[in-house]
Amino acid sequence: MSPTSSEVEVPGGSLALFELSDPASAGPPVIAVHGITGNSHSWLAVARALGRRGRLLAIDLRGRGRSSGLAGPYGLDAHGEDLIAVMDHAGIERCVFTGHSLGAYIVARLSANHPDRITAAVLVDGGLLIPGSRDADSQAFLEAFLGPTLARLRMRFASRGEYHAWWRAHPAIAGTDVAPEDLTGFADHDLTGEAPQLRSSVAEEAVSADAADLTVHPEPAMDMTIPADFLCAPLGLQGQPAPMQPLETVETWAAADRARRTATQVAGVNHYTITLGTSGAQRVADAIARQSALAA
Repeated sequence: MSPTSSEVEVPGGSLALFELSDPASAGPPVIAVHGITGNSHSWLAVARALGRRGRLLAIDLRGRGRSSGLAGPYGLDAHGEDLIAVMDHAGIERCVFTGHSLGAYIVARLSANHPDRITAAVLVDGGLLIPGSRDADSQAFLEAFLGPTLARLRMRFASRGEYHAWWRAHPAIAGTDVAPEDLTGFADHDLTGEAPQLRSSVAEEAVSADAADLTVHPEPAMDMTIPADFLCAPLGLQGQPAPMQPLETVETWAAADRARRTATQVAGVNHYTITLGTSGAQRVADAIARQSALAA
């Protein structure tokens, strides 16, 4: 099934919204927010795993995907206001949100700014302090932490096939359970331009601005007062044993409000495959379905 799309009017233009689930699904709506250099199609595997248990709606954040031409303002609060516009456009008063990486920080911040619009959250490898980021210079930390990711934004590709091959060889993707159709769906949605000068649609200025805002709001999940499940990965952005959200950090967060928070480390996944991979996506989808059922 091909995702259906619509345009949401927001300050400065329109934001791309995609319904990734079967439109005939009777399940409750769930809004999904992708990572700092991701796009809406990062959630294809999660939508399939969720099945008829929910309707997964995913946006392309400003400066990414089909929203790449939409300029700032960027930052957690600005993205949150865009999400409120998405809810109003879709006729959704309240719903469950899920966010991956930067998306988790956005969802956590949204829950503080608009607690009346979000019933529960599933945070996926984001929302708390990133190791090494406290009191760091935002640009220096961005280059150190996201160096290989930023390099991709500056590359040019002769064909879609070349871009697919680049992703298949990525150390966080090679040899994992990411389905080929999910990887190509995500990669194709990221590309813009014409061969042989294809490039990522992600605007580097959006990445820089959002990363800088994370130094202002480094752990918005600490302020959450809604039910939330936190799923973290034991491996990092390059598939290395340096998680973006260490389990002990997540468990400390959950322990502060055990009535509403849970912490789970998903075995065998990294920062990418926790949503792109088959097994990670299943765990995320199950958490979404759990929170949706509790909110019903």
